[in-house]
Amino acid sequence: MDASRSDVLILGGGVIGLASAYYLLKSGATVRVLEQGTPGCGSSHGNCGTITPSHAAPLAMPGMLGVALRSMLRADAPLYINPRFDGPRLRWLLGFARHCNWRDFERAARARSAILQRSRRLLAELVRDERFDCEFREEGELYVYRTASALQSDEKHHARVLDRLGVEVQRLNGDEVQAREPALKPGVAGGLFHPGDARLRPDRYAAELARRVIELGGVIESGARVERFGTDAGRIGQVHTTRGAFRGERVVLALGAWSPLTARLLDLRLPMQPGKGYSLTYTRPAQAPRHALVLREAAVCVTTWESGFRLGSTMEFSGYAEGLNRTRLDALRRGAAESLHVPEGPQLQEEWWGWRPMSVDEVPIIGPSTRWSNLLLATAHGMLGISMSAATGELVAALLHGGTPPIDPAPYAPARFGA
Repeated sequence: MDASRSDVLILGGGVIGLASAYYLLKSGATVRVLEQGTPGCGSSHGNCGTITPSHAAPLAMPGMLGVALRSMLRADAPLYINPRFDGPRLRWLLGFARHCNWRDFERAARARSAILQRSRRLLAELVRDERFDCEFREEGELYVYRTASALQSDEKHHARVLDRLGVEVQRLNGDEVQAREPALKPGVAGGLFHPGDARLRPDRYAAELARRVIELGGVIESGARVERFGTDAGRIGQVHTTRGAFRGERVVLALGAWSPLTARLLDLRLPMQPGKGYSLTYTRPAQAPRHALVLREAAVCVTTWESGFRLGSTMEFSGYAEGLNRTRLDALRRGAAESLHVPEGPQLQEEWWGWRPMSVDEVPIIGPSTRWSNLLLATAHGMLGISMSAATGELVAALLHGGTPPIDPAPYAPARFGA
């Protein structure tokens, strides 16, 4: 038997690729994961680790384009677009602008909610059944507001959307928020509590997925960056990497923000851009928040684990520009300091940035390619890769093995972009 051949080759060893490998292995397939770095080293590593059915609503809505354009003038804005000209980024922004209407908003919210709710249930089962050591806690997430205007806006465009989607959200006044979360400074106008949300330590979750994939007989090739494809008669025959050439009956492209770059080698145009996020990880402070928090005006997410404490978020569209932006990190610190008695832990452990894979309609791209008969895409999860990972892996396994998909795959199909 050819040692370089597998039933399924998965390109990408982040949580989407690893979860797909897990569910494919459970279905009986042989699987090889080709990862350009090490498993979980991309945006799977440094995000805030929240599992959020509450994040069903997309960014794109009427008025958001104006917010985005004004952000070009403020390098510390929660949503920042670098004003430097970039053709692919400009095309993406024009496409994003076309989706800033209520019809597309509702369509995206329904699609995102279906996979988020399914994944939330599956993740709890996965962590329990496989005994994953990743600090998983089912304690909800609290949105905190210091102004009545921000609370009223989110009541309209966030809470009511969740009501329609059947996702529980509890409205709290300022005193109720302060009583629930003593780590907050006084001056809270109110809050929205999402009891169905959860949290975990994302680097440990990725490591546990990788461990289980190997235990189930999967192979993970680290340092295997895709360089080119060998194709014939509408099929991918070989994937040539820095670690050699590999073959698979089916190929899954799960490269996160790198997906559109690799897809170009197959003459596919994926309408995606990297949305750069940042985080600061500390040792746990003496007065740590009890819940995962979203400090809404500052757009700062706060996650507490037994092993540490993380401030994260912001969305920066600067193309594939690498490196830390101190202005963005300072904005995280400043936003936390406005709301928390103890905004930083005793020891700073890591300053991090990563690229989130943002699709133009903010719905993931999951399903068979219309161009290549043995290619399936599983990418474009935006800020929700951890949250959507389990349901994406389950859906990939069902689509490749001809099973009945547990959720309707139509909203995620690459065919909507001719891919």
